[in-house]
Amino acid sequence: MYNANRPARDQLPTTSELLKSTGVAAVVAGVILVTVVLPAEYGVDPTRVGSLFGLTEMGQMKRQLALEAEADAAADARAEATSPAQAPAAPTAAAAPAAEVPQQAVPAGRTDETVIELAPNQGAELKLSMEEGATVRFTWTSSGGPVNYDTHADRPGVRYHGYEKGTLQTQTGELTAAFTGAHGWFWRNRTGQPVTITLRTEGPYTEIKRVV
Repeated sequence: MYNANRPARDQLPTTSELLKSTGVAAVVAGVILVTVVLPAEYGVDPTRVGSLFGLTEMGQMKRQLALEAEADAAADARAEATSPAQAPAAPTAAAAPAAEVPQQAVPAGRTDETVIELAPNQGAELKLSMEEGATVRFTWTSSGGPVNYDTHADRPGVRYHGYEKGTLQTQTGELTAAFTGAHGWFWRNRTGQPVTITLRTEGPYTEIKRVV
C-alpha cells in the first residue's frame, strides 16, 4: 500500500523544459565563473567586473603568495641538496687536567639607523650578527601604513627560527638572541604604494646588513 500521491504525467516537466533549465543553469554558472571565480582565485578578469569589487586584486595577491611559497620551497630543496654532510665526531681524547678557559669577549654596544625603500609587494630582510643571550633594543616604523613583518633568526644548520610575525605600522621592543647567529626582520609591503622602513637598533651586535 502506497500513501504517496504520484503526480500526473501532465504535471511532470517536459524534455524541452528540462533542457531549457539546464541551459539557464549552465549560463549562470559560466557568468559566475568569469565574473567571480577567475578574478578572486587567479587574478584573471576578462570582463573587468572583478576589479569593481576588489576581487581581481585579491586573486593576484593569492597568486603572488603561491609563487613566493613555491620559490621558498625550491630554495629549501636546493639548500638541503648542497649542504655538506656532517662530519663524524672525533674520538674522545683522554681527560686532561682542568685549565682555566678565557671568557669569550662580548661585542661592544652600538647604535644604527637603517632606512629601506619598498615598492608595492616588494620585500626586504635585515639581519644583525648577535651572540647567544645578547639583547638588542629596536624601533621600526613604516611611513605608508601597516606592513607584514617576520622577526626570525638563522645560523649554520638552522635555516629558520621564528620569533614573531604579523602586520604593523610601527613596533618597539627587545630582541634576545636564542643562539649565536643572524637575527632580524623581513618586511613585505602590501599597501599598494611605496613605503619607507626606518629601523633604529641599539645593543651588542657586531654587524648589520641587508640580505634581501
